[in-house]
Amino acid sequence: MRNAYAAIENKQRPLITIRFTGQAATDESFQQYLNDLESLYDAKQPISLIFNAEKAVLPKFKHQQQQAQWLKDKEALMRTYCRGTAYVIQSAVIRWVLKAIFALQAQPVPYAIVDTQQAAEAWAEDQLMQKQ
Repeated sequence: MRNAYAAIENKQRPLITIRFTGQAATDESFQQYLNDLESLYDAKQPISLIFNAEKAVLPKFKHQQQQAQWLKDKEALMRTYCRGTAYVIQSAVIRWVLKAIFALQAQPVPYAIVDTQQAAEAWAEDQLMQKQ
């Protein structure tokens, strides 16, 4: 999808990376991102997610609210199948935005905020092993 807000890398399933593209979210691209996130649960199998925000741009406040609402609406789904989420965030501003989203709606599964994709993969793989 051109101008996608995020791209999902599913090759290492059950370890899935969601990479933010650096494109500013439009209402359409943000909704597509949320739809794509939800579809990760269609297989009804355990997964561990990595949100790589190395190229992320600051989301609009309404999109932050939309993300918080999505977390609230999908809490049971996440608790059932998601073993944890790792966030690769180097930007202090983006870290603050994530904390703001979690202030609106708590993250329902274990999570870690790390500086590198490698650290995120190690943490996420560990979460998969702990829950088996």
